[in-house]
Amino acid sequence: MMPAPRSRRSLLLAAVGALSAASGLSAQPSESARPLAKIKLAVAASQSLYHLPLTVADQLGFFRQAGVQLEWVSHESGAQALQSLLAGHADVMAGAYEHLFVLHQKGLSYQSFVQMSRTPQVSLGGSVRAGKSWQSFSDLRGARLGISALDSTTYWTACQWLRRHAMAPDEVTFVEVGSSTGVLDALRNGAIDALCNPDPIMHWLEQKNEIRLLAETRTLSGTRQLMGGPVPGASVLASVDYLQRQPERVQAMTDAVVLALKWLPTAGITDILKTVPPSHWSWDRTAYLGAFEKLRESYAVDGLVRGPEVKRAWEVHAALKLPPLTTRIFPERTYTNQFVQAAHTTQRLRGRMVG
Repeated sequence: MMPAPRSRRSLLLAAVGALSAASGLSAQPSESARPLAKIKLAVAASQSLYHLPLTVADQLGFFRQAGVQLEWVSHESGAQALQSLLAGHADVMAGAYEHLFVLHQKGLSYQSFVQMSRTPQVSLGGSVRAGKSWQSFSDLRGARLGISALDSTTYWTACQWLRRHAMAPDEVTFVEVGSSTGVLDALRNGAIDALCNPDPIMHWLEQKNEIRLLAETRTLSGTRQLMGGPVPGASVLASVDYLQRQPERVQAMTDAVVLALKWLPTAGITDILKTVPPSHWSWDRTAYLGAFEKLRESYAVDGLVRGPEVKRAWEVHAALKLPPLTTRIFPERTYTNQFVQAAHTTQRLRGRMVG
């Protein structure tokens, strides 16, 4: 029997080896024994905290130990990442759960197979460069509102806030600015008056007094105010065809993400600094860590997609009528928990073995 690991990290690495074995992969794959199975992952804002569970799983070697290697296909927005997936340039996509509603409205069969967060994780604020005080949402009327892209979580969430404050989307002008350095350029050169984006950039701008925050869905309380309760946020999704053709790869990826989600609640500041590449917090390390603390509770606790939360997200999304609904969809068909449930079963078995 394998000796008990000496640290939390070694325990996690040992556990993921057991998970991989249960998924039909070798317990300790090595490149000399066989090549790692590759998964092309379409993702927007890959360096944002939105995708921190994926970064953790990658940097701590959970994917490699599970027998898979991610090829990151990076984009500026979730809409672009989705088009990359649909065009066959990627196998899976990490992004907002609402993309699944759009896909099912088009008659396309895709499912989330592991959930990474339970809030949308975006914030909205107004630029203070022109001296505007931004006392309420009514100040947004006529404003140029920066979003990562149309048909993205920044767009949909901004529309939800407008609707909640008795405003229509056409009362602002949406400007696509992406989710990286283009955001700063647009804000500082006056191309936009306000911004809706994920962290760490929104927290950094707030700390630098460049924006005044009007609303946030970083926290469970902020999400409850807007959505009525938790909703599935960042998720990893793929076509049902891919899930059926490549169950071993999907299981291995799920195992690694679930381990990352277990690691995050107990991770200290030092753990984050050691794990996250410096390029992810190159703007400001302190701001990055501050943003993480604000987001900590937003990450999924176990990777499971919960039916009532999906129903809530669908009802809120459908109320926007963007675009007008022409096809009935069944929210329960937008996800599967089989891979996450298998991951937890093998982790419990591994825990008994180690104990």
